Amino acid sequence: MQANAWDWEFVIEILPRMLEGLQTTISATLTAFALSAVVGLLMALGRRSENKLISWPTTGLVEFIRMTPLLVQLFFFFYVLPQYGIRIPTIELGPISVGSAFIIGSIVLGLHYATYNSEVYRAGIDAIEKGQWEAATALNFTPRHTWTRIILPQAIPPMFPALGNYLVAMFKESAQLLAITVMELTLTARIIGTETFRFVEPITMAGALYFLISYPSSLLVQRLEARYARRG
Repeated sequence: MQANAWDWEFVIEILPRMLEGLQTTISATLTAFALSAVVGLLMALGRRSENKLISWPTTGLVEFIRMTPLLVQLFFFFYVLPQYGIRIPTIELGPISVGSAFIIGSIVLGLHYATYNSEVYRAGIDAIEKGQWEAATALNFTPRHTWTRIILPQAIPPMFPALGNYLVAMFKESAQLLAITVMELTLTARIIGTETFRFVEPITMAGALYFLISYPSSLLVQRLEARYARRG
């Protein structure tokens, strides 16, 4: 048998390890997305603030993160900050141990995409008709009630397709976490290839698993886009 011939027995043998890597990839993506959704909203509100001491630094931070590569940000948090005593320890959650590399990777990925989500939030908020703001003022709503009861309930649902697109993008970009030793799908495939000198099966399987998650997700996002387009 040729060294580069496809071996189904080998595929079955390494499948459990590949699925473990996929589980780590999905966990990192969902953790990062949750962070990006919350921080992105805070960034959007900060940029809209009339207080220049809030809006200017927030705008500067957003632009800086967006204009620097994710990989550089990962290296900075993982390799540079510990040299200045800033370390994130491993967290023990009962029987589950969450490594510092996973935590850092999820935080950096989340912060990176929070800057993009902030633009989605900003566009959604700007789309709210001026009359909605005036009605809240006429009813003497507090700013908190205006945002939580009138503005955000109307602004956020139409954002779901755009946020969904970024979720799919984050899932694919999570492969960069291999650079800081997170045992996600791509790194798992590479390690298997290095150990066995067989790269065809693990790398192909990694690509197939990414596709099997990304493609149905993108179809769901397209359905959401069509749904809200009809409503518009």
